[in-house]
Amino acid sequence: RILNEKYQEDLIYYHNGSKFTVDPELINFVSYMATSNQDSLILIDDNSQPVEVIPTDFLEEIKNVYFTASNRFHTEYNKLIKNRKVLGLLKYE
Repeated sequence: RILNEKYQEDLIYYHNGSKFTVDPELINFVSYMATSNQDSLILIDDNSQPVEVIPTDFLEEIKNVYFTASNRFHTEYNKLIKNRKVLGLLKYE
């Protein structure tokens, strides 16, 4: 549970005073708009405020946030699983 809470915190991205929770849906939408040659895009942040972003720049930033958070979560999760297996083995020796 603690790992998941940390992961959710790591997915938060602040841009020009606005807060976004990065998820695949946001990445997909911004990616689509970036490939549609939009110079700017208005998004609604987590606080229901409109924010203007440059799609290509914003996309790179949120992808970095998402992949960094996901990789960290995966690494920490695997460490936890490995430690549980080792503790389980030690318990029965």
